[in-house]
Amino acid sequence: MPTILTEPDNTYDSQTKNQRDIITQSVLSIALGLAAFLAFCILRPRWTGLYAARKQQKSAASRLPELPNTFLGWIPVLYKITEEQVLAAAGLDAFFNMATKFLAITFFFSLVVILPVHTHYLMADGGGSGPHNGTDANSTARFPMSRTQAFQYIILLSGSKEQTDPDEKEDLLAPTNVLWMYLVFVYVFTGLAFYLIITETRKIIRIRQEYLGKKSTVTDRTIRLSGIPPELRSEEKIKETIEKLEIGKVERVVLCRDWLELDDLIEKRAGVLRKLEEAWTIHLGNKSRKYGNSRPPRSAGHREGDGGDEESRLLDHEGDTTTPDQGRPALRIWYGFLGLQSRRVDAIDYYEEKLRKLDEQIKSARKKEYKPKPLAFVTLDSTAACQMAVQATMDPEPMKLLAKPAPSPSDVIWRNTYLSRAHRMIRSWSITLLIVVLTVFWSLLLAPLAGLLSLSSIREIWPQLADALESHAFGRTLVQSVLPTLLISLLNIAVPYLYMWLSNLQGMTSQGEVEMSLISKNFFFTFFNLFLIFTVFGTFSKAIDINSGLKNGFKDISDSFKDTTRIAQILAASLGGLAPFYINLIVLQGFGLLPLRLLEFGSVALYPIYLIGAKTPRDYAELIQPPIFSYGFYLPQTILIFIICTVYSVLPDSWKILFFGLVYFMMGGFIYKYQLLYAMDHRQSSTGKAWSIICNRIVIGFLVFQVAMAGVLAPKKPFYRPLLIIPLLFGTIWFLVVFQRSYEPLMKFIALRSLHREDSSFNHDVLQGREVDEDGETGLRFVNPSLVIPLEDMWVAKKPADASISGIEENGGDNV
Repeated sequence: MPTILTEPDNTYDSQTKNQRDIITQSVLSIALGLAAFLAFCILRPRWTGLYAARKQQKSAASRLPELPNTFLGWIPVLYKITEEQVLAAAGLDAFFNMATKFLAITFFFSLVVILPVHTHYLMADGGGSGPHNGTDANSTARFPMSRTQAFQYIILLSGSKEQTDPDEKEDLLAPTNVLWMYLVFVYVFTGLAFYLIITETRKIIRIRQEYLGKKSTVTDRTIRLSGIPPELRSEEKIKETIEKLEIGKVERVVLCRDWLELDDLIEKRAGVLRKLEEAWTIHLGNKSRKYGNSRPPRSAGHREGDGGDEESRLLDHEGDTTTPDQGRPALRIWYGFLGLQSRRVDAIDYYEEKLRKLDEQIKSARKKEYKPKPLAFVTLDSTAACQMAVQATMDPEPMKLLAKPAPSPSDVIWRNTYLSRAHRMIRSWSITLLIVVLTVFWSLLLAPLAGLLSLSSIREIWPQLADALESHAFGRTLVQSVLPTLLISLLNIAVPYLYMWLSNLQGMTSQGEVEMSLISKNFFFTFFNLFLIFTVFGTFSKAIDINSGLKNGFKDISDSFKDTTRIAQILAASLGGLAPFYINLIVLQGFGLLPLRLLEFGSVALYPIYLIGAKTPRDYAELIQPPIFSYGFYLPQTILIFIICTVYSVLPDSWKILFFGLVYFMMGGFIYKYQLLYAMDHRQSSTGKAWSIICNRIVIGFLVFQVAMAGVLAPKKPFYRPLLIIPLLFGTIWFLVVFQRSYEPLMKFIALRSLHREDSSFNHDVLQGREVDEDGETGLRFVNPSLVIPLEDMWVAKKPADASISGIEENGGDNV
């Protein structure tokens, strides 16, 4: 059998290249991150409208301490904010705290135990080029191996004697006790992670139960009742049915109806109102016409007049009101047969007339009776009654009278409440099918990117480029290390926007459900495409004999995969070869891109563009709204980095990955803490709903970790080492089942004993600070806004001369 320890003469060059790649990536990332951090420290006290938007505009942050305007003085104040305040004031999940603790402990063991063992048995001690570096054949040998060779050597140690040539056994055989270290630490790290998950979950449950148990807002007392049969689709019958269950009194029932016509009119009116505001803003900005103030005069379109149709009023050749005056904006409209005739009319009069017509249609539409739908929001008289309803089965027939906790009134997507169940299921399955197609597309897109990691793969496609990279070390580092990680990071930023759009098309009835769906979709993309696909392509590249060319590549793969031992060897080599890529990825994310998120580079970069396009006071007011923090954009990538650190936690070079992973989570926790508390808004109720999704994905990551270790240690003979991991696999699955059955319900519901509990040790000051997150519910009720919102007038004003990112003048506009 040919030796699996390939390229022995290039070990030193390989190690030097990997060190050079990491240093180059670190320098570039630190330079990028430091520049972003310094820019943030300079701009933070100047652009408070962006970097303290939540603190200024949201009463939820009123009890948070004020941050000094000094260059670095805000850091210790932010650091002193307790974990309980973070969980209460912003709903920040405990993931960063748990990950930091886990990686700190595993990094300690990696330095104290794993690294010395690898150094003693597998790594070079700085001298020699042969297989032995000791004084004699009987001494414990250190092998000068590259990272890939070290992984392969692990496989060789776990193999049978028949798999190795006699000459190779003499050189490579070392004490196999090192393999027991892998088994021990797989158990230790898995148990540690599960202990931390349970500990943090109990803490979140305690805070959540004590916080929600003291609340009695309209959301806490309302259930979302779906599957209402046709004979019960009226407010009176629903109220009578619920009260017959004797769980409590019903205060109000809102039965969803087919409000599509009304919602379309409201949306159309909002668009016309914006165009009218723009027309007035352009007119008032024209110096040829001056008014004493910024309030526009009433035009014919707002006067009480005849009920003639819109076209006759706008195309009346004798009416002066439709002829564009000098300095007034004009609009070309098309009319007549097939819209072939056109005429320029006064834009202000045209939009005012359209607005008047829409107002009449909306008033008429609000008086209509619409077809009821099988969904209703039922508000009960107490939180206890609501919790009993959502935790019980209300109807003996399947899919009927299903009660779930209601989202906040402002969180409801009313357009989706009147979609039929069949329509919603068709949308959901269609989007799921599209996600599968996109997954295949991303895989094909990432295949050539994975090829950049191997100089041999580049040589097969572009020999001239491979020769140039081989002779230029820095260029090779940029192409093979910096470029792939940068492209992966950019793709990871862009794809969630597509998945957000797809999630909004699925017909979910609340923004919270859309957010949770986005977390799942984005995690599937990052985990499957950015981790598994890269590993698979790395495995294929190791299986293909490059010397035989790509023509016989698939035959080589087929032949190699017939031998399970060879599969394990290929898997080990693939993991070893991808370790530098993942180290560089974590370095770029932690040192380079996280500070850019603190700077909110996207908002800063796009602000001048939005400012140029802003015309009306409404546009300027929208410029200073706090950015929205979306868990679906940030959590999946963070979970992936945690899984990567876990998979490599006991393998060669584990200390490097664990170190950079620890730095990433320490920095990330601090940055997200600032953004959630002071800078960014999070509209959905964030009392730990994402924690269950996070824990489930972490457990999946540990299953991958255990399977990978079993594959590394799984030769033909002997069988006992990989078999010892099988009980851990079943134990992990059992843990996941127990967690979902015992802990997840307490993340969804409120225990009845938590309601009005007097022996609470919860910080009531923190509770009061958190309760203001619900101030937005003051006066709110479950009703389609299209039915009740006032038909607002124009908001026009002269363009502020000193508009800046810190805001606009409070009295910069008038409503008319």
